[in-house]
Amino acid sequence: MFRKMLVTSAAAMAIFAISPAKAQECDAAGTVGTGGSAAAGGTSASTLGTAGACVTDDGTTASIASGGSAASADGKAQSRTQINENPNQLKAQSRAQAMDKGTFSKSRTKTRVRDGELESTTRTMSHVPGKKPIIDRTDSSVALPD
Repeated sequence: MFRKMLVTSAAAMAIFAISPAKAQECDAAGTVGTGGSAAAGGTSASTLGTAGACVTDDGTTASIASGGSAASADGKAQSRTQINENPNQLKAQSRAQAMDKGTFSKSRTKTRVRDGELESTTRTMSHVPGKKPIIDRTDSSVALPD
């Protein structure tokens, strides 16, 4: 019984001893995101990217995410994502491509946070030999106030 009370008391003291960090409200905030898919024949490719930023008295915090996938019934498929960070910007790029002989589908998304500006662009393309390629582009951007 004493051991049970000791553990309970220690747990209660630990809960009260933990003080949450004071949350700061954003003076300005923004998010962007784009994504797209392409499909032709037995191929498909999709990518997406998203970013967010919050400006506080202590500076700007930002996050970024990107990804993609590709599939082919009988051919080859590949996808890759690269994310780079330096003191000036966050940058992400995802590419996905699927090929089956002359038929292909591909998608590319670029997302960036730099100097209070958030941008994301997705381009998709699919093609079947003998037909006109189908191309699409989606853009999204937000400028945070100073």
